[in-house]
Amino acid sequence: MKYQVMYDNGSRLRLRSGQCAFTKKEGYGLASLLLNQGFIHEVHTSHRNGSILIYYDEGIENKQRIFEILDNITLDDLFEAEPTQIQTSNEITGNFYLKLTKMIFHRGIYKLFLPVPLRNALTIYHATKYIWNGLDSLTSFNVDVALLDGAAVTGALLHKHYKPASSMMFLLSISDALEDYTIQKAKSTLKDSLALNIDTVWVVGEDGEEKQCPAVDIDKGDRIKIHMGDVIPVDGKVIEGEAMVNEASMTGEPLAVHKMPGKTVHAGTVIEEGNLIVEVYSMNKETRLNKIIDLIENSEELKADTQSKAEKLADSIVPYSFIATALTYLITRNPTKALSVLMVDFSCAIKLTTPLSIISAMREASDNKMMVKGGKFLENYANADTIVFDKTGTLTNATPKVVDVIPMSRRYKRDDILRMAACIEEHFAHSIATAIVKQAKEEGLKHEEDHSEVEYIVAHGIVTEYEGKRAVIGSKHFLFDDEKVKVTKTQEKKIAKKAAEHSVVYLGIDGKLEGLICIDDPVREEAKHVIEELKRLGIENVIMLTGDSESGARAGAKALGITEYRSQVLPEDKSKIVEELKSEGKTVIMVGDGINDSPALAVADVSVSMKHSSDIAREVADISLLSDDLYDLVTLRKLSVGMLDKINKNYHHIVAVNGSLLVLGVLGVIPPSTSSMIHNLSTMLFGAMSTKSVLDDKDFMHGIEVEAIEVADAS
Repeated sequence: MKYQVMYDNGSRLRLRSGQCAFTKKEGYGLASLLLNQGFIHEVHTSHRNGSILIYYDEGIENKQRIFEILDNITLDDLFEAEPTQIQTSNEITGNFYLKLTKMIFHRGIYKLFLPVPLRNALTIYHATKYIWNGLDSLTSFNVDVALLDGAAVTGALLHKHYKPASSMMFLLSISDALEDYTIQKAKSTLKDSLALNIDTVWVVGEDGEEKQCPAVDIDKGDRIKIHMGDVIPVDGKVIEGEAMVNEASMTGEPLAVHKMPGKTVHAGTVIEEGNLIVEVYSMNKETRLNKIIDLIENSEELKADTQSKAEKLADSIVPYSFIATALTYLITRNPTKALSVLMVDFSCAIKLTTPLSIISAMREASDNKMMVKGGKFLENYANADTIVFDKTGTLTNATPKVVDVIPMSRRYKRDDILRMAACIEEHFAHSIATAIVKQAKEEGLKHEEDHSEVEYIVAHGIVTEYEGKRAVIGSKHFLFDDEKVKVTKTQEKKIAKKAAEHSVVYLGIDGKLEGLICIDDPVREEAKHVIEELKRLGIENVIMLTGDSESGARAGAKALGITEYRSQVLPEDKSKIVEELKSEGKTVIMVGDGINDSPALAVADVSVSMKHSSDIAREVADISLLSDDLYDLVTLRKLSVGMLDKINKNYHHIVAVNGSLLVLGVLGVIPPSTSSMIHNLSTMLFGAMSTKSVLDDKDFMHGIEVEAIEVADAS
């Protein structure tokens, strides 16, 4: 590929290949090719002039590597691809600014070079759209903003006030462009959050052999195997296996559904338990999930309640504008004064500033690595008075450690207990299993596969056969209540002592308790300060949910300064607790990261998933944190509250300015042209103010500040 270096500052490189070097879709393909390099972070291409903008890790070697890649690309290497979410978002923004620039440029050209009669003729031509929309509202008996706009434009033209009419229509066109931009940006973000990012799948051949293949290569009729915890990438029919599938992302129902041969599964749902072999019905854009995404494009549910209320408020003000205009004319018998009142449109500014404030806040959240799926979720987050935390992986680092291993009989020694536990647990990726396996490895305790196939029971434990005997490992409730494992009085005393200090995993063999494994999962360093800040910002109730024992939960709550907690909580209990809180009139934020948090995330007023959350937690959550900083919860609260404060301030300013214009117009102090000009300029000013960032540097607190607080607390 031929190119010229147009700009180079060490980490930002702009190249140009010239017109017709690649098509728009080939540009996306070229970008994806470059993004495969780990040191390249962003690539933007323009097919219009062959521009390639690359952001990369600074370094001579990296730059040379970029040049080598481009030098070796031929026409045959270029391939078409779909844009990434970032590219789509940038295109939406670019198109908006291009449209805005054209509107301003055309208006400037008209005013500078067109003679007055021709300008007036164009004003009348552009007015036909607003007059027609007004007549449509009138014939439909709708007293709304469209009717007011049409009446104001018509009144101005009848009195030959062409400049005010032109200015008003220009402002309304900008308002429409901003509203379109707001909706497109919000829908783009939501579509990306729902889109499946699955690169490879396991395809089952005719001989039963499993082979990993790129997801794009699968066809209808192929059989693919999907394992526990995986997102289902296609729509299809189950032909082998049984599983519990969480369909919350599809149906909104929090409880998993039992799937067996003959049942249908859908892309975007997640297997909580079991494995399935599925025959592919449809994939990519043909799946039910993508049809739902298409429906979202025509949905009004993305809007925050505040935005919907603003639009209703704007329409509700319209009759009063007409009444004020009529009264002014009846009292003064002066059509100019009546027109001054009609030209002042409260609704225009309200409809412009509210969506701008919301999309600005969503953009600011995105800039700070917080993905919000819709404006209404920011509003719910601002209004919430209760926050519910899952403990493990949220308030802790999800890196538990084995602190003690206690044999409970003479049949097995300490090392035997740890070896058996590691042998059984190594098949599962949850944090406690990882801690047990890691501890055994560090102690050099090697083990053979002495057990049969294991059965994992979500949030309870594992059942298998070990050396011909039934082995169970898991929670106290699982062993003693479900599995009826026997325990002696002496063992109960040991359990009471250790369970008061740690979280405990129990191991039973052949119906008898044989060992305790004591686990500690220290809380995050910043967690206590985050909770204190959330309380200061108006969160009245902070609740911790955990599957830990009562003693472990109590110790964790004490360390975090949490007064309300629930221990030994099952997944279905978490969702019930959230629903109970909502039934009490509370607005609930649920923060979690695991498969077993998904039911509660689905029923909360607004849900937040952490950076390293499971696939299903990210699918279900309304807001996803893309960094591992728990203080983002505080930043998000400040941002969402600031967004509502900005909207309320806008209302007050709009009422003050436009109310003053009404009074001045009725008194005859200002003519309609001046009234319209001030009204339009103030609306533009309020719109510009609505795009300002809510957060200041003081609103951010990260690791270094938390350490400073801890030092201050210690001193």
